[in-house]
Amino acid sequence: MNYATITDANKFSRSLLPWQEMGLMETATGYGNKLTTLYKVRYKGRNRRIYCVCHSNIGSLYVLVKGVKEYLRDCDVPSSGDINQEVK
Repeated sequence: MNYATITDANKFSRSLLPWQEMGLMETATGYGNKLTTLYKVRYKGRNRRIYCVCHSNIGSLYVLVKGVKEYLRDCDVPSSGDINQEVK
């Protein structure tokens, strides 16, 4: 399993897609292997969308780098209240 190492909480930003702004969900159940989150992170020179794999009542966050999932550790991800910067 590949892990992304992010050392700066300021690299995280909010970036809603149009359907998210309308309050819609990606799936009817809220579960899936590649759920789009509201957030992006500056990682390896690019702003990358953070995705979530969610089954049952737990989810794992990851970014895609050249098609490979790199998972985010909980300790590297700030709480959503600490991410204020909005990026389009």
